[in-house]
Amino acid sequence: MAYKVILSLLLAQFLLQLQTIHSKVSSIIVFGDSSVDSGNNNHISTILKSNFGPYGRDFYGGQPTGRFSNGRIPTDFISDAFGMKPIVPAYLDPSYNITDFVTGVCFASAGTGYDNATSDVLSVIPLWRELEYYKEYQRRLKGYLGEENADQVISEALYLISLGTNDFLENYYVYPHRPSEYSVEAYQQYLVEIARNFVTELYQLGARKISLGGLPPMGCLPMERTRNIVLGSYCVEDYNNVARDFNGKLQRLVLKLNTELAAVQLVLSNSYDILSDIIRNPSSFGFENAAIACCGTGRFEMSYMCDKLNPFTCGDATKYVFWDSFHPTEKTNGIVADHAVKNSLVKFL
Repeated sequence: MAYKVILSLLLAQFLLQLQTIHSKVSSIIVFGDSSVDSGNNNHISTILKSNFGPYGRDFYGGQPTGRFSNGRIPTDFISDAFGMKPIVPAYLDPSYNITDFVTGVCFASAGTGYDNATSDVLSVIPLWRELEYYKEYQRRLKGYLGEENADQVISEALYLISLGTNDFLENYYVYPHRPSEYSVEAYQQYLVEIARNFVTELYQLGARKISLGGLPPMGCLPMERTRNIVLGSYCVEDYNNVARDFNGKLQRLVLKLNTELAAVQLVLSNSYDILSDIIRNPSSFGFENAAIACCGTGRFEMSYMCDKLNPFTCGDATKYVFWDSFHPTEKTNGIVADHAVKNSLVKFL
């Protein structure tokens, strides 16, 4: 028994050293919402799930995993591009253990946001709780690899943070509480301060390579176009303007923290422009439809409304920019991830 334990530890150390030789990044560690949740919501009590068909129909083995897409999500593609595994496992998935999490782990929860009130809407994991799971992960990693090797993984990992859309579309613009407290401008700044504190705490826990995700052109999501049906189902430009303004504030935060936190490498991975290009010029990227999604009628379905009983779901998701009314297809996710790797994340390769 002791021999097997020693052999396992030696193998783990060898794999870690091999990974370090071939990449400047040791691991992919993910925080955020449904844009990057690889299945954590499967294991909590919430109605916001996607662990059923047709979700995942183009994933490995055609299996739904809890990813809000027909296949892989951006963080999976990024992990692949950095020479890691082609998927990033969900931390709460009991089919994985600490040996699987050495080179990648996801703490994200669909439906969450920077604002704790956002996570309350659908009873999902708040951002502070994602950080508590990360602290638990650190303890488990040190128990598995030993403190020195674990610290190396932690400091050389690439931390990907992607959230914020739900704070506006599922909270601020839906419920009266936050608008009664904050103007849009003030709410943006409120969220930016939460982002500042989150990045700073990650830094204090050992993170040095961090990507902060910007907001997409959220006014062009099929669900928002449907809500705008009276005006012709065009993109809601007011929402897009808010997204651009917020991204500008995040960029200024990134510049400031890079001067305040010694040895940190913090970047903004802003998907707004590439997604906007895809949506406005879909044929240039090999798509046929950017206004409606593949699943169901493509106008409002998401989660349980997008199920295998819906007779309207498209046959070929590669023709669509969006999979459901809120989330991109695997093809779009791949394009967005490739853009990030070749631009904001290239310094980490």
